[in-house]
Amino acid sequence: MTSPDDHLPAPPDLPSYRVEDTADETDRRRTSNPNASRHDPRRQINPLERHDGTGLKRHDVVFSEDRIDPDAAKVVRRLERSGYQAYLVGGCVRDLLLGGKPKDFDIATSARPEDVRALFRNCRIIGRRFRLAHILFGGGKVIEVATFRRNPAMEAPEEEASEVFDDLLIRSDNVFGEAHEDALRRDFTMNALFYDLDRRQVLDWCGGMDDVQSRTIHTIGDPMVRFREDPIRILRAVKFAARLDIGIAPDVYDAMVWVRDDLAKAARPRVFEEILRLLRGGAAHRSMWLMWETGALSVLLPELAAFLDDEEATDGGAGRFFRKMDAMDAMTRARGQPLDDVVLWTLLLKEPLDEACSGERDKLRAASDFLDPVIERVVVPRRIADGVRRIVAILPRLAAGRPGRFGRTELMASALDVLEAELLAADRTTDSVKKMRAASAPVAGRVPATRPSSLHRDVRGHRERPGA
Repeated sequence: MTSPDDHLPAPPDLPSYRVEDTADETDRRRTSNPNASRHDPRRQINPLERHDGTGLKRHDVVFSEDRIDPDAAKVVRRLERSGYQAYLVGGCVRDLLLGGKPKDFDIATSARPEDVRALFRNCRIIGRRFRLAHILFGGGKVIEVATFRRNPAMEAPEEEASEVFDDLLIRSDNVFGEAHEDALRRDFTMNALFYDLDRRQVLDWCGGMDDVQSRTIHTIGDPMVRFREDPIRILRAVKFAARLDIGIAPDVYDAMVWVRDDLAKAARPRVFEEILRLLRGGAAHRSMWLMWETGALSVLLPELAAFLDDEEATDGGAGRFFRKMDAMDAMTRARGQPLDDVVLWTLLLKEPLDEACSGERDKLRAASDFLDPVIERVVVPRRIADGVRRIVAILPRLAAGRPGRFGRTELMASALDVLEAELLAADRTTDSVKKMRAASAPVAGRVPATRPSSLHRDVRGHRERPGA
C-alpha cells in the first residue's frame, strides 16, 4: 500500500508574525484563587492578571486588521467594554496563524447568554443542551458567542475505574467555567488557542502554539481518553490533517486506529455531518485515504472499505475511486464552494454501488439492498438516498446525451455534476455536459459555474499517486 505522504509537496512556509513569550508570573501568584471570579463574570481586574495561576503562556502576535472580521471585532470589544472577558477562539485563531482565511470567527466570553442578549439587539439564543448566542449581521452573517465551559467532574470509586475508562463517552458538558477550563475541554491543542484583540496576544494553555509552528495535530491530554470521550474527534483529526495539509502525531494516529470501533457509539447524525465536511472542503481525496488507512472507513462505510481493499477483484477500483475524489476536489476549488450533498454522496458510493448492481437483473432492488444498510448506519436523509438512486440509474442515458424527461427534474443539475466528475476522472471531454447544462439551466434555475481550462491538469496531477 502506498503511503499517503508519498509524492506530497513540501508544506508551505508559515506566515511571518512575531511570537514572543511574556514573563510567566505563575510562580509568584500561586496563592491566588483562579476561580475567584466564577460567580462574578464582570469582576474588574487587570487584563494581564486575569489568568494568573492557570499555566497560561502569552504570545505577542500581530495580525493585520484586514484579516480579522470587523463585526467579530465589534462584538469582542463591546463585551470587553461592558466588563466581560471576550476572545476570538478556536479555528479562526489557528487558521490566522497558519496563514489561511478563517471561514468563521467564533468568540468565547465570560458573559452568560442572557448577558450577551442584553448587550446586542441583533442577538438570538439557540440550543437546549447548551445555550449559545448568535449575533446576526447583514448578508446572513452570524457571529457565534459561547460562554466559557468546562468538562463536568467525573468522579467514580476506585473499584469502578476500569469500567469508567471503558466508557468515557461524554454525554453532557453543559457546565459554565473559566477561560482556561474552556481551553482544556477542547479536542486538539491548536484548536484551544484564544486571541486577545486589544492586547494582540495569543493565549495558550495547552502548547498549541508549538504545534501550529510544527504543523502537527496533538490532542489535549491522553489521545486514547480524548477519542473515547468523543469518537467524532477521530473524524475531526482526519478533516484538519487533510484540509490544512498538516501531520498527525504518532501517538494520536495510533489512538485513532485503536479507538476507531467506538465510532459506532457516536451519534449517527453527527457522523453523517462529519462525513459531509470531509467531502466539502476540497480535500476529499486525502480525507478518504486517511479514513481508509486508519480503519475508520471500515466502521462507518464497510461497503466502500471492502471495495477499496479488493484492488485486484475490482480491476483497479481504488484508483478509479480516488480519481473521482480528485475530480470532486478540483470542481470544488474551481467553483469556490462545495458541490451539492447529493452529488457528494453519489460520487462517494458510486464505485461500490456499481459493483453491487453489476450482473443483477433487478438493478433497482440491488441498489436498495446496497444503500439501505448505509442509510441506517449513518442516517443518510431519504432525499439524498433517493437522489443517489435516481442519478446512478440515469447516468448511462446522460452519458449518451439523452436526458429525456429527467432533464426537466430538479436533480438534473446534480446529475450533470456527477457526470462531469466521472468524465474528468476518466480524462475525457466534458463538452456534452456543457451542452446539456446550457439547455437545462433555464429549467433548473441554475447558472452553471465556469470551469477553468486548468481543471483537467488538476485532476491528472494526482494520477501518479492513486489512493494517496
